[in-house]
Amino acid sequence: MQCKTSPPENTVWDLVVIGGGINGVGIANDATGRGLKVLLCEQGDLACATSSASTKLIHGGLRYLEYFEFRLVKEALAEREILLNKSPHIMWPLKFILPHQPHLRPAWLIRLGLFLYDHLSKRDRLPASQFVRFTDLSVLKPEFKKGFEYADVWVDDARLVVLNAMSAAQKGACILTRWQCNRAKIENSLWQLELHNQRSHQPDSMIRVQAKALVNATGPWVEHLFNHALHQSSPHTVRLVKGSHIIVPKLHQQPQAYILQNKDKRIVFVIPYEQDFSLIGTTDVDYKGDPADVSINQNEIDYLLAVTNRYFNSQLNLVDIVHTYSGVRPLIAPAQNHNQAQALSRDYQLDLTLMQEKTPLLSVFGGKITTYRKLAESAVDKLACCFPEVGPAVTRREVLPGGDFSHHDSLLNQLQKEFNWLPESLLKRYVRSYGTLSYQILTNTHQIDDLGRRFAKDFYQLELDYLIHHEWAETLEDVIWRRTKLGLRLNNSEKRQIQQYLSEHI
Repeated sequence: MQCKTSPPENTVWDLVVIGGGINGVGIANDATGRGLKVLLCEQGDLACATSSASTKLIHGGLRYLEYFEFRLVKEALAEREILLNKSPHIMWPLKFILPHQPHLRPAWLIRLGLFLYDHLSKRDRLPASQFVRFTDLSVLKPEFKKGFEYADVWVDDARLVVLNAMSAAQKGACILTRWQCNRAKIENSLWQLELHNQRSHQPDSMIRVQAKALVNATGPWVEHLFNHALHQSSPHTVRLVKGSHIIVPKLHQQPQAYILQNKDKRIVFVIPYEQDFSLIGTTDVDYKGDPADVSINQNEIDYLLAVTNRYFNSQLNLVDIVHTYSGVRPLIAPAQNHNQAQALSRDYQLDLTLMQEKTPLLSVFGGKITTYRKLAESAVDKLACCFPEVGPAVTRREVLPGGDFSHHDSLLNQLQKEFNWLPESLLKRYVRSYGTLSYQILTNTHQIDDLGRRFAKDFYQLELDYLIHHEWAETLEDVIWRRTKLGLRLNNSEKRQIQQYLSEHI
């Protein structure tokens, strides 16, 4: 249930999860699937911060091997295959080319890393790595003669969050967006929480909820929740690291992505994005301040352009950038916190504390989108000591909403037969975003007029209504950047029309 206004009164929840990023919705989905009564509270939109600002990859983390994080890489590699089977509409295999520069990393080291990458976990759907030589047709500069090819997985990160929330809601969880937890205390062995409405037209609305256990999955705000709502010190310190990306018109026509080494030992990805663009990132910059205010700076832009231009024949300038985005990663800070940002672990830590009257508080520190499902499973396993009735985990084999099909082409062909009056470009986007949920949008439609008002090319009222009523969309940003990526294509007039419709119907 969406619980858009407020949750049912006088309910004692088994679990309240604070945070609507990938870890929060993952825990809510796992816990609900095991029979717990769950409420999730998010101060903004689902995936409105770190979880929609990733490099859009489900990957083992090839470079993490240099820091001997073998357990993390092995777990992440195993999760690639699991997640591919759970959500084929929003993720798919992607090949990567790694041009070789011997003065940065010797060939034997890369071969060893790729051998481990191929064999640390079982592969069913992804090919093994291989050595490649570049021809005169290469999109790279002539000095790059050889390299390596391997495979990982592309993902629509924000939709992964929304689909997990939908899955949890379908099992009975209450998903409450735009409510902030401002106070949490324990009375009579229960958490007593004060939630405040963050919608601008309802500034004074406040509700109280009760729960047997509390999960702090607020990502970059994990310490803030301890300080301002729980009024106690956090058991761990996180180091906030900013990662920024730029989007430019498609840099080349090849289907592969590129992974570029830089002299500072960092790597930059250049990834095919939304058919007509290339996504370039990321940076690693220490960040101070409110994670909600994060944005790219000129040094980061110059860095990404310089690395890319060092490799490709096609040269980029500032005027080529059509969009940028930044996110803050909450990385676990070691005791001696002097490492460079890129050397910090991307692993996670779960802290379970039995507060006064043995009331549980579980806090999530760190993590990456690839391992969210395993993190969530481990989190609920930890809480099982407080809930003897909890069932076994089910998310490993459970398909996310819209993912009950085998191949994009077969679903596209099926939709084209049933809705042959719709343009192929729209149906392709539906398959890549909604999968079989496309039928829910298109039910009882027989002609283009049945889609309602046309806001832009291939974007109609029926889809917008679906996003409002089923996917918690309330603002223009929710619709054109997190539920879809139409923001890359819309003009100002089209954006204003969508904004006006949202204002009238929310």
